[in-house]
Amino acid sequence: MTRHAVRSAMPLDSQGAGIPALRLRFKAFLCLCVLGLVALATALPAVAAGVPVVSNLRIGNHPDKVRIVLDLDERVDFSIFLLPDPYRVVIDVPEVSFRLPESAGSRAVGPIAGWRYGQFRPGTSRVVIDADNPVQVKSAFVLPPSGAQQYRLVIDLTPATREAFLEASDASIERHVALSAPRVSPPPAAPAPLPKSDDRMTIVIDAGHGGVDPGAIGENGVYEKNIVLAAAQSLKAALEETGRYKAVLTRDSDSFIRLRERIAIARRVDADLFVSLHADSIKDGSLRGLSVYTLSENASDKEAEALATSENKADIVAGIDLTQQEPEVTNILIDLAQRRTMNYSARLAGYVVKEMERETKLLGRPHRFAGFAVLKAPDVPSVLVELGFLSNREDNRRLNDPTFRRKVAAGLTRAIDRYFQGVQSAFR
Repeated sequence: MTRHAVRSAMPLDSQGAGIPALRLRFKAFLCLCVLGLVALATALPAVAAGVPVVSNLRIGNHPDKVRIVLDLDERVDFSIFLLPDPYRVVIDVPEVSFRLPESAGSRAVGPIAGWRYGQFRPGTSRVVIDADNPVQVKSAFVLPPSGAQQYRLVIDLTPATREAFLEASDASIERHVALSAPRVSPPPAAPAPLPKSDDRMTIVIDAGHGGVDPGAIGENGVYEKNIVLAAAQSLKAALEETGRYKAVLTRDSDSFIRLRERIAIARRVDADLFVSLHADSIKDGSLRGLSVYTLSENASDKEAEALATSENKADIVAGIDLTQQEPEVTNILIDLAQRRTMNYSARLAGYVVKEMERETKLLGRPHRFAGFAVLKAPDVPSVLVELGFLSNREDNRRLNDPTFRRKVAAGLTRAIDRYFQGVQSAFR
């Protein structure tokens, strides 16, 4: 379920040590996030006695750009990073005092939906600009005082494509995390995952539901848990046939597995990707088509939100309520690592959509966003693929057909090939 195109991928190991280097470089970023997390916990900055004052925040919509201006009584350093879904421009400055006039209240200006500000943590203040559409930072600079004007922090934004926004977001987050990590001696490292026995990428395939949790039930009484297990086994076979992947199933039988345990399995095997397979059922029997979900703080629509809520309650079926679990993301550095992972997940979703439109009908707006628990691993790019609707006669027939499931597996394998080709190119 995703967007992008065309042919079968070429072997990914043609660059010799390319794949091991790719894995190490991608994991290194996430390790930096975790070390920064621990360092921050041991080195919180003290609150300064006197801090710069922000006396105004102005946003102007011009024909070729949107200009954001912060008026300050002192020059300050700043850093900027971008966050997707929803689109945000985040501006961090040393701790300041916001003394804005009432006329500076948050409001929509051109592509800007609104903004908010405040102290993010001791020593750091933050302004978050919400955008309706993807943007890019054309320029950012501080102007010195001139006449009656104070220091001014100026950021110019211009329109961008989603792909360009995600690229810029990746780079800005990595830069921001590196700058945010205090220079202190890290504590003893936690035990690392077991080293991989070969250079193949590890793909964890999660067949949804299972055991006492049947999932959706089709019009002919077929259970989702059985359909997606068969699809997961087909995908495992297709991936391993290439010789480029080691595929691990979260379940290989009709067994119940907690949602968080599915994520834990991915971490234990040091997964490079996590693909969860599902099949839905709704009252409208005419609705059909494949869709792919990636994580978002807010579901893309009420339908997606309702689906996520339904799936996340699966653990309650076996008497295990996850609502008291601690959240996956407990502070900003883990959050940043997760957002970078979300960017990679969105790319994979794009490739799934393009490849699967060659194999089956897609649901309208096939790439969607929801808060599925199994997508919340902060360090493993993850997608959830709804293979179709068991409540639809045609989707039901096709999903029960082993030949069709092999076609789906082939399309997903091509999408995964293209994903790794794209990531490998980005790290060169």
